[in-house]
Amino acid sequence: MLESNTSNDKTIDFLNRVIRQVSRVVAVIMVLVIIWGVADIVYVLYERLMAPPFMLLEIKDILATFGAFMAVLIAIEIYHNIILYVADHRDHRLAVEIVLGTALMAISRKVIVFDFKEMTAEYMYGSAAVIFALVIGYYLIAVRGAQTAQASRVKRNLDEEP
Repeated sequence: MLESNTSNDKTIDFLNRVIRQVSRVVAVIMVLVIIWGVADIVYVLYERLMAPPFMLLEIKDILATFGAFMAVLIAIEIYHNIILYVADHRDHRLAVEIVLGTALMAISRKVIVFDFKEMTAEYMYGSAAVIFALVIGYYLIAVRGAQTAQASRVKRNLDEEP
């Protein structure tokens, strides 16, 4: 389902242009954040590798690095979502799929950096419930939605054949 961003109302057209420009600015800022995040990963890894014991990482350092990598990947996914808003034609199913994927990455990052010694059972159950809900939503939108779209394309092609 594609939708055009043009309208017969001049005010709405102006506001849509403003939103597209703001989205472009936000996209540039997000790219800067991504670059900054990568630079931070490199700097922190260098600092930890140069500290005694030389060229060795403890498990907490590795988990912190994984968390930093996931944060950069989440920022990249958010950038992709911003780009969808900049486009004149938007695929709303794809936008929801990207948001759900980003949320899954964010909660995955949280799980990776969990400190289980400090974690309460309620917090873990709550996190599990959020993950379960996001997985179900992602499955329904991404997997089932793609299957439904494929089936309708096949049906349309069969209907058009002589």
